[in-house]
Amino acid sequence: MVLVTARLRLRRATQGDLNDLFAIYADPREMRYWSTLPHTDRSVTQQNLNGMLAQDPLTYFVIEYGGRVIGCAGLYRADEIGFLLNPDHWRQGYVSEAMGAIIPYLFDVTDAAALTADIDPRNVASAATLRKLGFVETHRAERTYCIGGVWSDSAYYALPRPVPSP
Repeated sequence: MVLVTARLRLRRATQGDLNDLFAIYADPREMRYWSTLPHTDRSVTQQNLNGMLAQDPLTYFVIEYGGRVIGCAGLYRADEIGFLLNPDHWRQGYVSEAMGAIIPYLFDVTDAAALTADIDPRNVASAATLRKLGFVETHRAERTYCIGGVWSDSAYYALPRPVPSP
């Protein structure tokens, strides 16, 4: 399955994506609000890539722009979405564009009553993206992740399955 938007190709990861993905996962700017420390070794990124390669059906996509992988997005686990984007491509609408294609697809291929997201509340860019996509903050929790000895809180968002029109 390949989803195509005006600027992006959203597709299954391949082994050839390892270097582009490592560049994203190793960047401290991108990983500041993620649930792991930046990757210091390609073998850690390879483990993530192995999970992406094993997916069936495809629910987590790499985001390709200009022939290069600049991020990934989709169903991170169960009904929870996630997205990462190379910081060199921030603030250009790529995640909103990608998720605008991925969300309807996820509702088509899953039976999720809602899609959810868990973000660090300090991540104002992701919060704005989620709201733009129609997600609503449902609640917060304190000290949910301890990454590198630093505790972070969580803000939880949900997007209910659209009601079919009559």
